[in-house]
Amino acid sequence: MPELPEVETVRRTLELLVIGKKIKDVTVSWPKMIKHPAETEEFIHSLRGQEILEMRRRGKFLVFYLNDVALVSHLRMEGKYNVSHQGDPVEKHTHVIFHFTDGTELRYRDVRKFGTMHVFKKGEELLHLPLLQLGPEPFQPEFTADYLTKKLGKTERIVKATLLDQTVLVGLGNIYVDEALFRAGIHPDRKSKALSRKEVERLHEQIIETLTEAVEMGGSTIRSYVNSQGQMGMFQQNLYVYSRKDEPCRNCGAIIKKKVSAGRGTHYCPQCQR
Repeated sequence: MPELPEVETVRRTLELLVIGKKIKDVTVSWPKMIKHPAETEEFIHSLRGQEILEMRRRGKFLVFYLNDVALVSHLRMEGKYNVSHQGDPVEKHTHVIFHFTDGTELRYRDVRKFGTMHVFKKGEELLHLPLLQLGPEPFQPEFTADYLTKKLGKTERIVKATLLDQTVLVGLGNIYVDEALFRAGIHPDRKSKALSRKEVERLHEQIIETLTEAVEMGGSTIRSYVNSQGQMGMFQQNLYVYSRKDEPCRNCGAIIKKKVSAGRGTHYCPQCQR
């Protein structure tokens, strides 16, 4: 699933491609993808005649801001956007097409059909799910070592599970939780409340540094992720543990292990993360 760096990269590339474009019509071939409004035709009607004014990201969600409404989009496992010209062949698994007045189209393709779209009146998007209960952004001032200490100290969960919780902190998924924990020297199965203040400060620092580096490199292409211009991310070249099972640790030479933690495949170094 795309995490904060991948979604931010998609946002930045889409911003170059769709800002200022006006929606003439919308084609939806998989209505189950539309979560709000309940009726697909109402979803389409709310977008006709609207101009895309701004692109933002909230956690792993893309938010398209138009004249009167906000479109909240989650890519889930395989979702991809691309801009094409009207008349270009439509790829298989393309489920939503935004037809622009200039003859171009924004196409949403999703092999697994797990992606979701919500449309709300502009200004109300943060008052409803799925954005309502999200925690702070890693790059916002609200995300401090004090905040993280408080959140970790309140739970019996292992630290991996807590960091995956989007109500605690948005944007982190399996890749970057594993990487941040490695960089901080913390085993993923440590109890959250058992971490020392020094360990939490180190983890806080490494979450921000890891995500910053990943954004700068366009995210990580592990399987099928590309940005909206079809370009791969490059951060996978800098991964220390994720997807490196049975390979030597780049710090100590020990063999990287993989286990299930918090219901997810989890990579760690048994020497650096005791």
